[in-house]
Amino acid sequence: MIDLDGVLDNYSCYTNTIPEIKKGAKEFVKELSKNYELILFTTRPSKQTVEWLQDNKIDKYFKDVTNIKYPAHIYLDDRAIKFEGDYNKTLDEINNFKVYWKE
Repeated sequence: MIDLDGVLDNYSCYTNTIPEIKKGAKEFVKELSKNYELILFTTRPSKQTVEWLQDNKIDKYFKDVTNIKYPAHIYLDDRAIKFEGDYNKTLDEINNFKVYWKE
C-alpha cells in the first residue's frame, strides 16, 4: 500500500487539487510493480485520484485506489513511524517527528 500525498506527489499542504507528480515517482512505481501488487491509499476522492493516476500515466501499475487499510506487506507513507515494541522509544519518535518535506 502506497500513500499518495507526500510520497507520489509534491505535497506541502492539503488543497482541493492533487499536486504534480514527484520527480522519479513514475520510474519508482514502475519498478516496484514488477515484484509487488500496488494499492494506492489516500483520503482524497477516488475519482479525482484515479484521474490523477491516468493523467500521469501510472494507473496501470495500481490494482486499486482506496481509503481502507488492507493487510499489506509494506505501508509506504511519509507520515509513518515503525512500532518495534518499545512504547517509550515510540513516544519519543512521535514527539520529535517531522515530515521530510517540512525540514
